[in-house]
Amino acid sequence: MSQTTPNLDLPLVMPAQAQKHVTVNESLLRLDALVQPQAQSRSLAVQPGAPEDGQCWILPTGASGDDWAAMAAGALAIYRDGFWSELNPRPGWRVRLLDEARDVVFDGPSWRLAGADTVLAESPGGARTRTILIADIVTGLTGASIVTAVTIPTRSIVFCVSLRTTEAITGATSFDCGIAGETSKFGGSLGVSAGASNLGVIGPTAFYSDTDIVLTANGGAFTGGAVSLAIHAWMPEAPD
Repeated sequence: MSQTTPNLDLPLVMPAQAQKHVTVNESLLRLDALVQPQAQSRSLAVQPGAPEDGQCWILPTGASGDDWAAMAAGALAIYRDGFWSELNPRPGWRVRLLDEARDVVFDGPSWRLAGADTVLAESPGGARTRTILIADIVTGLTGASIVTAVTIPTRSIVFCVSLRTTEAITGATSFDCGIAGETSKFGGSLGVSAGASNLGVIGPTAFYSDTDIVLTANGGAFTGGAVSLAIHAWMPEAPD
């Protein structure tokens, strides 16, 4: 018999176990952290000195601190009863980021933005056709190009990437929206004035790996501004 549950790795009470309350309390504390989970941030790299009981962080690469340095990138670091606990996420886990006011989903190798998701059709065997909408606001534009946090999920079929300049862009006279190697795939010479928008409609295109949206400056490097981005796509799912 396993000593932990298969999905959340909650410790189970064993036959004739002494101090059973320790195991039960550990399970309750893990549930408290993982049901409707919230994380303070996924960008803080230095272990906080005075966290509150129950607070949680998603650890970035290169996290430092007496406890965090020994934990894996992408893990959930939860502070409780004066100690840090590391929980390794499983694909499909969803966490609310309090500092970014948005949700992220763990897809196996990493955390990515969670998008709106609607099932258009479903077969009796569980095959599904879904629509997905993944949106973000890219702020503080700087440099010749920006690799955004807006990522096209693997095995999705994209038909549009839309955008709007929400804060006037400085430095560049225009910009392109695309992906690595195709910098204007979703629009070229786009407007830098606040309110300028574009619907980057393309023939439905399948992507076979996670692909970041890239903004490239024209006429000079970005020195400021913000852009709201959205990926419009279909996502097929195989039968159960």
